[in-house]
Order: sequence, then structure tokens, then C-alpha cells
Amino acid sequence: MKKVFYWLLAIVITLAAVIYQRKTGPTYDKKLSVEVNNTPYEVKLVRSIEIGSNTEVKLAIDDKNIDARLFYKQFQSDNPYQSVDFVYKEKAVDSYLMNKVFKITEEKGWFAPVPEQPAAGKIQYYFEISDSNGTKTYMDKTPVVIRFKGAVPSSVLAPHIFFMFFAMLLGNLAGIMAVFRHQRYKFYTTITLATLLVGGMILGPIVQLHAFGEAWAGIPFAWDLTDNKTLVAFIFWILAFVMNRKKERPVYTIVASIVMLIVYSIPHSMYGSQLDPETGEIIQGWIQVLII
Repeated sequence: MKKVFYWLLAIVITLAAVIYQRKTGPTYDKKLSVEVNNTPYEVKLVRSIEIGSNTEVKLAIDDKNIDARLFYKQFQSDNPYQSVDFVYKEKAVDSYLMNKVFKITEEKGWFAPVPEQPAAGKIQYYFEISDSNGTKTYMDKTPVVIRFKGAVPSSVLAPHIFFMFFAMLLGNLAGIMAVFRHQRYKFYTTITLATLLVGGMILGPIVQLHAFGEAWAGIPFAWDLTDNKTLVAFIFWILAFVMNRKKERPVYTIVASIVMLIVYSIPHSMYGSQLDPETGEIIQGWIQVLII
């Protein structure tokens, strides 16, 4: 019965961390409430675009009696903002799973194009809406930032995501069992290390390579926070595994579990790979692959 409780507690902690990451990650759509012609809308502002896909900013506002304009420029550049009008569209959009169409949805709203950037390139933008009540400007003080990335095969991305969150689930379970001195905490310490090795240290660099043309952007080559926090967690689980091999030392597993929880609480992709708009070089990551 106790083991069931440990599993349930680990699941709750893991799900809480997943939800927190979804709400705080800098590449997830930013939610914003706007009011148009006295009707409230919640729009999702894009912050990540895959190279070769539809490079548009969408305002999910089903009202044709407005005018909207987008202002954009390269992130952290001295270039002046350029502007383009939003256009109202009604279009069918295909959704894909394992490269097969599985759902067709109808999208209505206002769309404005932004110029596609190389991998790790960024665009910052804000917008204004004119309706019967006048013109309102949104996000001009804190512009929204889009990061462009290469396509990552689902055969790589799906197992990477699975192993990373499964590693966290197992790490939480190992830490909880270590707190209560459950005899199986050593087993789950070993499994957590193996799972993190596959998800973070093997599949992680492959995902990074596809998305940004770099295999590793952390220490000792650069300061990509995503890579570095994975490395820190991995080191602590190595330590927990080694220290528990011949003798029970649950404190090391507890510490590794806490460190992993802190690591996963850091928003995903924060301080990730970024293209310098002046030099055209990726300034966060230095291991790059030239594909001809």
C-alpha cells in the first residue's frame, strides 16, 4: 500500500512540474486577453516557429470589423521596426502525427507574415488593433519573441520527451522512497540514471542538432541553460548511483531528486541557442554542423 502512495505522490509532483513548464516556457504560445468592439478574446501569440512552416502571427479574433497591424524586427538588433497589416482569413489546417495527416481543423482570424530566420534566429514583435473604440497597442513595452528552429523528426523528439519526463517521474519516486527508507530506492536510482542518460545525454543532443545545427551548447563549450541544467542533473544522479552501490546512502538520492526538481522547474529553452543578428553566428552554442 505504501508503494502505491509513493507512486501517486511522484506522479502528482511530476504533473505539477509539467504544467509549470508549459506555463512558463519561453517558446510556448503566450496567452493575452484583448477586447475588440466590446467583446473579450484570448489570443495565443506564437513564440516558436519551425523553419519551412507557416511563418505567420495569428490573432484568433473572429471579427471582420477591425484593422490590425504587426510591428517586427530582428531580436536585439538596432534595426527599426517594420510593419505589415494583418489579413482576415478562414482556412483549413492539417495536423500531423508521424508524418501522416490525422486531423483537419478550420482556422479563423487575422494573420500577418514575418520573415523566416535561420535556425536559432529570433524576431521580436508587437501589434495594434483598431476598432470602433479607437486604436490599442499591445506588447510594445515587452515585445513577444519568436525563435526559429529546424524540424525535428518525431522518431527522435517523441522518445526524447518521453524519457525526459519518465526520468523525472522515476527520480521523484526514488527520492520519496529514499526519504522513507524504502528498500527499492536504490533500484529506482539506477533506473533514473539510465533513463536520464538516454533522454538527456543521447537523444537531447540529437534533438538540438536537428533544431539548431549544434550537438551540444553547454559547458565546456558555451552556456546554453537547457544543456547545462541537464548536465547538472545527470552528474548528481551519477553521484547518487556511485555512493549507493556498496552502502545505503539515501541522502544522495534525496539530493539528486531535489536537484532534478529544481532543474525541471527552470523554464524549458530559457537562455537557449540564439543567433547573433550582426555576425550571423549562434552565440549560445559552439558545436555546430555544416550541412551542404
